[in-house]
Amino acid sequence: MIATTKPFGQSSGSLADQAAENADSALSTSKRVANEALDTLSDKVQEVKDQAAPVLNRVASKAEELARRSADAVRDSSAQIKERAQRASYATVGYIKDEPVKSILIAAAAGAALMALVTLLSRDRD
Repeated sequence: MIATTKPFGQSSGSLADQAAENADSALSTSKRVANEALDTLSDKVQEVKDQAAPVLNRVASKAEELARRSADAVRDSSAQIKERAQRASYATVGYIKDEPVKSILIAAAAGAALMALVTLLSRDRD
């Protein structure tokens, strides 16, 4: 049998104090570990952010360059098409001035052929 020299109430109070101290110590340790984990996580997030920023800047720069080149290509193509259409228009006007009767006959023949085609297609539907 174990003999105690302290009264029962006094030893239970010291046990409660010791349990409270242990709980406080465990809580402090948990807080410290949690803070260390958060600090590590924060450092990793910052590291990833620092590594990603140059890559994102390069991608954005390349996308801008591609958009610029595409716009230039569309502008150049548009200018070429406009130039070709003007040349065809000038050639047509020149031909009509040089051969007015022939131009009228060609236009009349094209119109008659078109009307014959429309008439032929409309008969098939009936």
